Amino acid sequence: QVQLVESGGGLVQAGDSLRLSCAASGRTFSMYAMGWFRQAPGKEREFVSGISRSGGSTVYADSVKGRFTISRDNAKNTVYLQMNNLKPEDTAVYYCAAGLSPNTIVVLTTIGTYGYWGQGTQVTVSS
Repeated sequence: QVQLVESGGGLVQAGDSLRLSCAASGRTFSMYAMGWFRQAPGKEREFVSGISRSGGSTVYADSVKGRFTISRDNAKNTVYLQMNNLKPEDTAVYYCAAGLSPNTIVVLTTIGTYGYWGQGTQVTVSS
């Protein structure tokens, strides 16, 4: 079992940057593929980005490609989401998620493949 705690959200202006962090408990962090999802008011939770167990493979939603970067530090049990050139449409609660992965290169992209979730952190981008 793993517990996830996100941090780094806040209120910023369009064009600004934020870095979200997600700290995981437990000694088996490297066994989990990690992902970031977001949910805006009145909308369904959507995939933002995912990273493989090793960190060597990443996937991004088209809406954030080129602006967001996901990374992980297995020694620190932490996954990050660097968000640059933020837009008002990026406003949402951002959730970190962990999913058991059979190998080191698979990136999980669907909600159902993630078994553990953080409590979320609010990101608000003003225009």
